[in-house]
Amino acid sequence: MEGAGEEVRERTSVVQQDKGSVVPRHTPRLFLNRLRPLSDQASTIFADHTIWSVPRRMVRADCAKWRLSRWRRSRFARPLAGFGAAAFGISCLILTARIFRLRIMLTDSSAPAGIYHFSAVPAGRGALVAACLPAAIAQTGIVRGYLREGDCPAGAEPVAKVIGALAGDVVQVEPGWVRVNGVKFANSQTVVHDSAGRSLPHVLWGARRVAVGEVWLFGFNNARSWDARYFGPVPTADLRGALRPVVTW
Repeated sequence: MEGAGEEVRERTSVVQQDKGSVVPRHTPRLFLNRLRPLSDQASTIFADHTIWSVPRRMVRADCAKWRLSRWRRSRFARPLAGFGAAAFGISCLILTARIFRLRIMLTDSSAPAGIYHFSAVPAGRGALVAACLPAAIAQTGIVRGYLREGDCPAGAEPVAKVIGALAGDVVQVEPGWVRVNGVKFANSQTVVHDSAGRSLPHVLWGARRVAVGEVWLFGFNNARSWDARYFGPVPTADLRGALRPVVTW
């Protein structure tokens, strides 16, 4: 019996368990090593996806939104600032021009390009003046691109030309030159086509006397100036005034 009791005690000692752990005492080390990555992954999930990590995620999201909004502001602020500065500069230029009655001429068909002061005073022969063209002539100029839109009654901008002939003067227009009272002007030939290759109507060849209340306006500084050689005389009532140079280039 003693031998049998000893044999039973030896058998029971084999199945004893550690009450402090659900893992058997003799669990192989390889199995524990396989469990360690799962434990690390669980810790990571707990740190980033539990209610305790919400404030940290909110801080990260707020920082990302702040960086994105700052980048957007810096991206669009500079072009908007440049556009605003340009608009302000143009507005100041237009206001200054209106207050001081200035006009900027960028073409040299009648006079050198530059800034001119407008003066509403009577002008004589040889004066540079601003004038509105008759409606039919102005509309032709707009359609063909010779004139831009403006504040003249016909909706076109005023032209800047030199008074070449007054009432009583004799104007002679020929294909190669223009004479006023027998004086031939340089660069006064009449062209047949414009810069776009379109046929360019002109006044009838020959001499004529200027009627009362009319003037002939020329721009002999440029052979392609669209002036009285092509549309004839204009009423003196359409003259707005003289242009005096302030700065030319």
